[in-house]
Amino acid sequence: MLKWALTLFVALAVVGAVQPALARRGLGRLPGDLTLHVRGREIFLPFTSTLLLSALLALVGRLL
Repeated sequence: MLKWALTLFVALAVVGAVQPALARRGLGRLPGDLTLHVRGREIFLPFTSTLLLSALLALVGRLL
């Protein structure tokens, strides 16, 4: 369980870091991606984008 939680946390951090580049390509503003405004800061939580990218990477991994 800890392995999955750590993987999810790392995936969210990576997708959150590259979010501006992904937003230009249309990814990152899917239904289920959350944007929170807390004390003047914008916090982006890309849940749906992370699941989509994980599925794509799993598919590529299976094909290789």
